[in-house]
Amino acid sequence: MTTDFSTGVREAEPGIVDEDDLDALPLRLGSDSLLWKYAGDVRMILGFQRLAGTENCIEQLAQGVEDHSIIFSDFLGRARRTGPPVMRTVYSDEPQRWGRRVRDFHRDIKGTIADGSRYHALNPELFYWAHATFVDQVLTMTDTFVRRLSYEEKVQIFEESKVWYQLYGVSPRSQPQTYEEFCDYWQSMCEKFVPTRTIVYATGYLRKGVPGPAWLPAPLWRVAARPLNGFLQTVITGTLPPEMRAVCELPWDDRKQRRYDRFAKFMRAVNPVVNKLPVRVLYVPWAYEGWARAGIDPRPLHNKPA
Repeated sequence: MTTDFSTGVREAEPGIVDEDDLDALPLRLGSDSLLWKYAGDVRMILGFQRLAGTENCIEQLAQGVEDHSIIFSDFLGRARRTGPPVMRTVYSDEPQRWGRRVRDFHRDIKGTIADGSRYHALNPELFYWAHATFVDQVLTMTDTFVRRLSYEEKVQIFEESKVWYQLYGVSPRSQPQTYEEFCDYWQSMCEKFVPTRTIVYATGYLRKGVPGPAWLPAPLWRVAARPLNGFLQTVITGTLPPEMRAVCELPWDDRKQRRYDRFAKFMRAVNPVVNKLPVRVLYVPWAYEGWARAGIDPRPLHNKPA
């Protein structure tokens, strides 16, 4: 890493790679990559809150979301608009076009944070952080809910993530160069987490329970929703880094940790069964399209536990 996050992010300037330089790079991820195997697996959805939450625990990114999106009125809609272009950067037969499209969504996302300093979504430090949360999701959710990854596989996924990042056409000046550096970088970013308005709002359902439909009396909903809230407050909260649970004031204890560990162990145990599902069911649509186009069944690939 050549630039410290706290220093680089305050430049608040976009770091866009020259188009000719980008076109000269033979960038593409393919069916032989671990990212293709796992990034579009439906079980990654269990990490949705870790992905969106860790992103928005960094003040500059959260402020950009608050200033330039409709997260407070259409939380799920924003997720649906963000996910497909990112997934198509991995699985499309035009990855650079989709990567640049993701980048260009962010050209005008800029403003100031509480201390008056500026931010820009295409600042390399801020843009790489957003990317890092997707990389972390693949690494963590696969290792937790699909199968244990070997050290070599984690290194491979990180190295493939460097190609993924290049497809966006944003400067890699803050990108870690090794998997070990990425782990250190991740921990250093977790230590910068703050309770932003965006993330406190987005995790309200984990503190208070999922709100019920207007037509159902509140006492009935509290009873009906108890299993759902128990699942969310154990499994979804369990996916979060301790630093995020702390800033979001999400209760956690050894008992919940044991329940979470048992659920994760169960998910890994049933992986051979889940892996027999039809590819259309096992993968999100954009990943399924990629596998179908390649004419490859991904289910027999990369299944041996570490």
